[in-house]
Amino acid sequence: MNTNSAKPHPLDHVVLPVVNIDLARERLGKLGFTVAADARHPFGTENACVFFADKTYLEPLGIASVEESESSARQGNVFTARNRAFRFRCGDEGLSAVVFGTEDAGLDHQSFISGGLSAGEMLEFSRLMKMPDGSKGIGSFKLAFAADLRAPDFFLFTCQRINPLPADRGALETHANGVTGIAEIALCAPDASAFAGFVSLVMAQSAVEKTSFGVNIAAPNAKISLMTPEGLEAYFEFAISSADRGLRGRAIRFTVADLAVTEAHLAANGVTYTRKNNRILVKPAPGQGTLFAFEER
Repeated sequence: MNTNSAKPHPLDHVVLPVVNIDLARERLGKLGFTVAADARHPFGTENACVFFADKTYLEPLGIASVEESESSARQGNVFTARNRAFRFRCGDEGLSAVVFGTEDAGLDHQSFISGGLSAGEMLEFSRLMKMPDGSKGIGSFKLAFAADLRAPDFFLFTCQRINPLPADRGALETHANGVTGIAEIALCAPDASAFAGFVSLVMAQSAVEKTSFGVNIAAPNAKISLMTPEGLEAYFEFAISSADRGLRGRAIRFTVADLAVTEAHLAANGVTYTRKNNRILVKPAPGQGTLFAFEER
């Protein structure tokens, strides 16, 4: 399989559409996450990110201005157009995209075009970010988008940081629930293996491991699992309909330092969860987007 890089792309972040940022902040806070200050994109969307020590993060995504978001989508902004389509088809909560870090988004874009999987034009933008100490920084990004027509409710993209945000995010990377990073992203489809080529192209990773429920593809810092609904239920006790043949983002598995600390925090905050062997499972709720699993390294 052709890839666009000598080394696989690392997981960068996960996009979680939410009803609104305030609700996401409340829910993620109850779950024990430290949530960064609100940040607005120049095209009508906004986020309040959760950063981890392994340099991955969650991007709860809200809409700050419907007018700006709709206008940018009409003008060819893939990010806002896909967000708009996801919300129309799936509702205002979910896992709509997985993002990988890259050193050359332009090269990725050409690779996606060559592979017949480009989702549209690249996107370059800058935004202001407030740090916990009150300082501010400007982050500049270049994004290359990929999509599979068989999966209208999910897409992938690579993110190149042209002007990186301040590197010292120690205060934001410390979480009361003990989470240190993202270990796995679970994607689901009845014919999960059919999407292996799409995902591996974007990850620049040709090595694909077959499993009894689909395939696993390894990024340098996390695992991307493509599994059937049966696999999702077996691993995460999360039952979904197998009627929709498209690929969907369904679960995030986090690494924690001490599962007892995580469990105590969830219990103290009245969060409903289940314990499965050495895992804690929290089903989707408003402001959360998707299933969260917590597991000791």
